[in-house]
Amino acid sequence: MGQFIKINSADNVAVALSNVAAGEECRVGDVMITTREDIPAGHKMALCDLSEGEDVVKYGFPIGHLLKAVAKGGLIDHNILKTNLSGILDYKYEPSLVSLAESSAKAYFKGYRRKDGQVGIRNELWIIPTVGCVNGVVQNICKAFEAELANWPSISKVVAFPHNYGCSQLGDDHENTRKILADMVHHPNAAGVLVVALGCENNQLDAFRKLVGDVDEDRVKFMECQKIADDEVAYGLGLLREIASAAASDVREDTPVSELRVGLKCGGSDGFSGITANPLLGRFSDWIVSQGGTTVLTEVPEMFGAETILMSRCQDITTFDKTVRLINDFKEYFMKNNQPVYENPSPGNKAGGISTLEEKSLGCTQKSGKSIVRDVLKYGDRLSTKGLNLLSAPGNDLVASTALAAAGCQIVLFTTGRGTPFGTFVPTAKISTNSRLASLKPLWIDFNAGQIVDGRPSGEVDDDFIDFVIRVASGEMVNNEKSHYSEIAIFKSGVTL
Repeated sequence: MGQFIKINSADNVAVALSNVAAGEECRVGDVMITTREDIPAGHKMALCDLSEGEDVVKYGFPIGHLLKAVAKGGLIDHNILKTNLSGILDYKYEPSLVSLAESSAKAYFKGYRRKDGQVGIRNELWIIPTVGCVNGVVQNICKAFEAELANWPSISKVVAFPHNYGCSQLGDDHENTRKILADMVHHPNAAGVLVVALGCENNQLDAFRKLVGDVDEDRVKFMECQKIADDEVAYGLGLLREIASAAASDVREDTPVSELRVGLKCGGSDGFSGITANPLLGRFSDWIVSQGGTTVLTEVPEMFGAETILMSRCQDITTFDKTVRLINDFKEYFMKNNQPVYENPSPGNKAGGISTLEEKSLGCTQKSGKSIVRDVLKYGDRLSTKGLNLLSAPGNDLVASTALAAAGCQIVLFTTGRGTPFGTFVPTAKISTNSRLASLKPLWIDFNAGQIVDGRPSGEVDDDFIDFVIRVASGEMVNNEKSHYSEIAIFKSGVTL
């Protein structure tokens, strides 16, 4: 592959695949262009003379307008490119649906079949506090059980999930906390769950149990610390032993890929995100859907500017209306807090070559492939429809990844051009957009999509990626698990008492 790539035939810019010095003569398609200045890897070069105010086109769509003229071969970055986006918009349902053929060759992974019919890809014990006041208690219970984990070979690990909420919250914030924690109780990656309450918090245990609903009582236990005489850590340890006993005979079994629910996320994006890793996830998403499985796209603010593409893929007018509300509700959230709707991309994105939110969104939404949008979920909702779903959550990496897992995704696939080590409460696999990052951070990156711009055929990379995900679903650990990075972050928008 050459020094530049022109992504769409309608584009008036090309993306540098490596650092290109000023004065170099480069071929872009059938045209030779001399660079007028240094073009860093991932950044854009003008393919023709462009005037002040003229739209820059990438991915076949405008990504903003120029604040000053740029000559052919010049650098275009965030300093001279401004978004075209503004405010609340009206939308019209103009469907353009592509029906993917159902795959005749069914794929399988090794999963844990749960009593409620769900399938987990891990067999862990989770300790969930209803309120931040008992964070220390759940962490001590976790440490105590870790010391005897070898006695329970069916259990891969025990994890406590401290957080800051559960009290002094009002309205939506309080309900968001309750919903996310309740979702976790039902997650199939947990062989069992111990819920630990204090007793005087807003998130009262009796009301929380009603929200949780029916559970396997052998595998889900509740305790309220203020009602326990003496040592609550010893009491909790006893409950964990009971749960572990109930899970002692758990084994993996062959499970069709149709049972997989995969979260699609990106963070620390760069100019290669929309060329390598995000399109790779899009093709993978289409493959999962063709197998009868489920994928979920979130990060609503990073749909702004590309939302009409998703709307055109909604299966019907009802799903379209839900998508419009998804978009406009998030815009109103920004406006209600007197914040600019389009305060994006981040400094890291800009350094990597992303100049406007349209550019970021057009790359971000490629993770959803070409599948029909089957449903739209509110924050804290759990999945009920197979196929491609949209989920309401912000772009924040930890909050969005937590929301994907809470919706029922057994794994989150996370593309990145800058790198990040974190993981949410399910395996959070990092897919690098470039080979430099994969080489620099092998303890963070699980799969290198940069192979594509290095010249490896995308079909080969796709096949390797499918094999990788199936291995992870069957038990192979990803880097965040190996490093014991596992946490939750809950969306907050209101006051704290």
